[in-house]
Amino acid sequence: MDELMTAIEEMRKSRGWDKSDNLPILIKSVAVEAGELLELIQWDEEKIDRQAVKGELADVLMYALTICTVEGWDPLEVVKTKIEDVYRRYPEVKNG
Repeated sequence: MDELMTAIEEMRKSRGWDKSDNLPILIKSVAVEAGELLELIQWDEEKIDRQAVKGELADVLMYALTICTVEGWDPLEVVKTKIEDVYRRYPEVKNG
């Protein structure tokens, strides 16, 4: 995870985005990229361009991870906390 976070930050710095990005911009960017991901199946759920899905998913993930960096949050802790919340709020489904 550290290698990925470092790579994202190096890319952002090399483009000057580390100076212009802020929380509102990053939240909007996640929504925009999630919309682009949705557009990939909007008109045809049978023919899915998985390479395009990977590209848009990467955009969503990079913006989401950048929010963690900007806010000083550990992304692993953010996700672990959410998983704990899901276990607490939703009943376990027994298979079989």
